[in-house]
Amino acid sequence: MKQTTTGLLVTMAAAVLGGSCFSVLHAPIPWLLGPMTAVLLASRQKRIVLRWPGQLRDAGMLLVGYSIGLSFTREAAVHIVYQLPSILLTTVTLLCFSALLALGISKWTGISYPTILTGSIPGGLSQMVALAEEIKGIDVTVVAFLQITRVVIILFSVPLLIFSPLFAGHASQSTAPLPLHNGATLGIGILFATACLIGAMLAVRVKLPTAFLTGPLFAAAILSIAGLQGPFLPAPLLNVSQLLIGTYVGLLLKPEQLQHKAKMLLLATISSLTLILFSLGLSLLVFHLYHVSAGTSFLSTAPGGMDQMGLIAHEIHADLSTVTSYQLFRLFFIYFAVPPLLRWGFRRYQRTKEAA
Repeated sequence: MKQTTTGLLVTMAAAVLGGSCFSVLHAPIPWLLGPMTAVLLASRQKRIVLRWPGQLRDAGMLLVGYSIGLSFTREAAVHIVYQLPSILLTTVTLLCFSALLALGISKWTGISYPTILTGSIPGGLSQMVALAEEIKGIDVTVVAFLQITRVVIILFSVPLLIFSPLFAGHASQSTAPLPLHNGATLGIGILFATACLIGAMLAVRVKLPTAFLTGPLFAAAILSIAGLQGPFLPAPLLNVSQLLIGTYVGLLLKPEQLQHKAKMLLLATISSLTLILFSLGLSLLVFHLYHVSAGTSFLSTAPGGMDQMGLIAHEIHADLSTVTSYQLFRLFFIYFAVPPLLRWGFRRYQRTKEAA
């Protein structure tokens, strides 16, 4: 018990120190990237085992889900339906490109194609690792390393691109809701908080992907579309949510468990950067078709997670409802459509290999 408490306190101290340093350096999304970097470095020492319960990450996800859900209005819902063909097209195109990229990497490294493909599907870290454990012949360690490394590289690369001169002057107006009058804030705030908690519990019960994000997001979105306006989260609370998530991600990466570390790191880096460049090209389609900001279009197609892209979108005042629509659709597509397709494809691949 004492060791667990010590590990938790040391992890918290490292996360706060990392966030503070990145904030002083004016790094992009400092309270996400700072804790992630600091905890990753601190985990290399062996004297104290760092601890970060999943419940803390879930709390951060809940806050992010609520904040994103507030951006959904009736007008935003109409825009989502209008952009549905583009959302489907960009999702399928990105996944097909990932499959082709995995094929090339598999031939280059000699690692089995199912292993590389499962590790290359963007945005489905937990689902792809779980799938890898179910299918015979897939190296789960390689899959986990590829998935986690891609998340880390995207978390660093996308903010650097978004805050670079390439996107300067293209930010949208903030889509965050206006603060309410003091008399209405408490009652509406309690209503939204209760709805988000119930939404999270229901999402867990029906096994929705990333339940503590999608549940509150749907709950807040339903109330917003109904015409209610929830209170926006203050900046310090959003920073806390980023710290809770970033610390968890930092502890996920364990390179010491991997063989041929340098080769695999190079492989994951090349794969991730290629995927980011391809998504940047896809974002031009969204940019020209719907005349959204460059930042909004890129974050909509970027191969990251909905929570990370949503946080960056909030930071640059991009159109949160558009970004979330693209990311949420891809998330559900990956969770519900991709695993059956992969299982079917891997069975055919195995039969072909055995016949040869």
